[in-house]
Parts: sequence; C-alpha cells; structure tokens
Amino acid sequence: MTTQDHADQDLLSGVALASFHLNGQFLALAETLVRPVGLTAAWWQVLGAILHEPLSVASIAREMGITRQSVQRIADLLVERGMAEYRPNPAHRRAKLVAPTQTGLDAVTALDPAHAAAAARLAELMGRDELDAALDSMRRLSAALDAIAED
Repeated sequence: MTTQDHADQDLLSGVALASFHLNGQFLALAETLVRPVGLTAAWWQVLGAILHEPLSVASIAREMGITRQSVQRIADLLVERGMAEYRPNPAHRRAKLVAPTQTGLDAVTALDPAHAAAAARLAELMGRDELDAALDSMRRLSAALDAIAED
C-alpha cells in the first residue's frame, strides 16, 4: 500500500468522523428547536420531506437517507398524533402517500422563529459564503458516495 493510499484512507476516515459528529450536532440542535412545539427531530425530518407534496414511505426514506422501516414507524406515529395522514397513491395501490395535516403544518410553522434565529446565528458565525461553499461541498460529497455505492 502506498503513502497516497494511506493518505486517502485517512481523508475518508476524517470526513466520515466529522460527518458523524456533525450529524450528532444537527440532531441536538434540531431537538432543541422542536421540543417546544411538541415534535422530535425525526418527526420534523419526515414532516419536512412531505411539506410540498405527499410522498410514499420509500420516497421519504430515499430523500432523507434513512431506512424505510424507520420512516414507516415515524409516519405511523405522526398519523396517530394527527400530524400526518395516509392518502391513496394513484401510482401504487399498496404504497400509500404520507401527507401533513393542518396540525403537522402548524407545528412546523411554529418552528419558524427559532429556526430562523439558529440559521442567522450560523450564517453570522461562518459567513454566508463559507456556509454556501460547505453546502456545495456536502452535496458533491454525497454525489460521490452515491457513485461509489453504485459501483
């Protein structure tokens, strides 16, 4: 194994560990933001995926990068609590669509002030240009990992 191979492995490990740490930080921030409105970070994640259009559980899982089983459990809880509903799916009889109810929409809307404040603080600390560049890098990294998964 070459020195370059070791350096590449170290880079992959470093990026992975930093991503795991960031994930934990984002989840902690999300829990702080959502707790006052009666949500969890996971519920917010699923509601966020369906805000603009109803989606199947499998589509939500693909979009969010989590398992279909996790999304199914969360969707069932959201439906049980009146924050989402299942609707018929014209494209697939058995795979119903998950859509937010007015209660779910109201809960997400109630997050806006705290969400805006956290976003403004992050932009202030990092700078909008640097934050935008980080987002671009993360999207390219995700695309590269998708390409590896397809190999």
